[in-house]
Amino acid sequence: MKEQIPPILRPDQVKPIALEDLAREFDLPVLGARANVFVSGISMNTNDLRDGDLFVAMPGIKTHGAKFASKAIAQGAKAIVTDRAGHEILVEERLDTNLPIALLEAPREHLGDLAAYVYGNVADGLPLMFGTTGTNGKTSTTYILDGILRQLGLVTGLTSTAERHIAGEVIVSRLTTPESTEMQALIARMREKQVDAISIEVSAQALSQLRVDGIHFDVVGFTNLSHDHFDDYDGFEDYLAAKAKLFSARRAKLGVVSLDSQFGARVVELSEIPTVTVSSKGANNADYDLRVTGEFANKTQFELTTKSGLVMESSVPIIGAHMAANAGLAIAMLVSAGIDEQKIAEAIANGIETYLPGRTELVSPLGAPNVFVDFGHSPDAFANTLAAVRKVTPNKVIMLFGADGDRDASKRPAMAEVSAELCDILVITDHHPRFENPASIRATLLAAAKKHRPDLAVYEVSPPEQAIRFALKLAQPGDSILWAGPGHQDYRDIEGVRTPYSARQEARDALRELGY
Repeated sequence: MKEQIPPILRPDQVKPIALEDLAREFDLPVLGARANVFVSGISMNTNDLRDGDLFVAMPGIKTHGAKFASKAIAQGAKAIVTDRAGHEILVEERLDTNLPIALLEAPREHLGDLAAYVYGNVADGLPLMFGTTGTNGKTSTTYILDGILRQLGLVTGLTSTAERHIAGEVIVSRLTTPESTEMQALIARMREKQVDAISIEVSAQALSQLRVDGIHFDVVGFTNLSHDHFDDYDGFEDYLAAKAKLFSARRAKLGVVSLDSQFGARVVELSEIPTVTVSSKGANNADYDLRVTGEFANKTQFELTTKSGLVMESSVPIIGAHMAANAGLAIAMLVSAGIDEQKIAEAIANGIETYLPGRTELVSPLGAPNVFVDFGHSPDAFANTLAAVRKVTPNKVIMLFGADGDRDASKRPAMAEVSAELCDILVITDHHPRFENPASIRATLLAAAKKHRPDLAVYEVSPPEQAIRFALKLAQPGDSILWAGPGHQDYRDIEGVRTPYSARQEARDALRELGY
């Protein structure tokens, strides 16, 4: 079955930009006639290029984008931006065109600003912009922000690992944070739909790869930092430096930092912008203090004391103290943006109304063992979620998980050790093997779990369709199964092919087969 790629979203109407104005704005020399040339979009990928676009030909890992100029022209590109190397390629290939060519060195470094200018995302009157980064919790915080904003009566936009939301329209995501050209087009579409506030999940890779360039956030937030993505970053300091880039003056006005991980204080030190802090673990110097007041299978209650001394009481519709901490961060971000905290308190007094796809999502019916499907895929995420599941489970906790292939292998032993430490039964299966041998991945996890806790019942079951059925046969009502990793995703990556697959649906089917 062919994978369904979600569409790249653009506004329905764009006011064409004169190339002459763009060249003047960015101080670009232009070869060829520039008069009466207008562009209404921007792309660096011919697979998405549309009639009227500005084609940005950039150097890539394997080849230069200028090699695709002929295709771009055939698809309706009205002008080309490229560097000297790209121009030489165009000359060598004797590109037969009258299209103007604007010269710009290091075009990748200017792509976001170019896109913001083309789509008009540079004037006053832009929506409130919120950006959240961190290892874990950034998706949840983004959804909680969106939920509270809607409860305040605002029209909202959201972009996250799971979905894009535009004034009530929901679209499956392509990337956690899309390329800057796509991001700017998305913001323009949200503006077109009269969105008042936009919440954006910002990954470290998005910052390193300049995908949020051209955006100046009103408020940015930091959740935490733990072992993850060490295949992309050279340890904690390198990973932290990538995250901290969100707290630069060129990217944001104000920041809110959670002190719940040891790296929160470091983000405050590295921040170039004014910051306030929030803690759910009793940090004495935090501006906002959060206390969990109740944990249930369908919600977590909390109390937040704000910087001004106001006490808010609310809840999030999901288990876990860490989820309440995400809510505290979101509320502090809203207050920092200038939203009246008394209005926030009144709006959320009966709970925060949000749905978090694949975040400790309970998929089992009443009377069955609890089955939670979660997107967590790091040791810290496992620890937080297992602790949350334990709080709402009268009997035994069964952990089911696999590890990503061709991704940070250094965290695999720790994932297995945390799982073994905090569950009663462990079932190891497959996740996204990609081009790795799944049996080899399972063997690493199995060895680490057994070494850490030799007395634990540990099983190896492949594929995951069988693993969830095996786990359910070990469970009774009153038990909980945490299936960590797949979350909201609707595919498995097997040898480069995204095979349609839903863990949530697989769990529901398995429960039905057992009579639940």
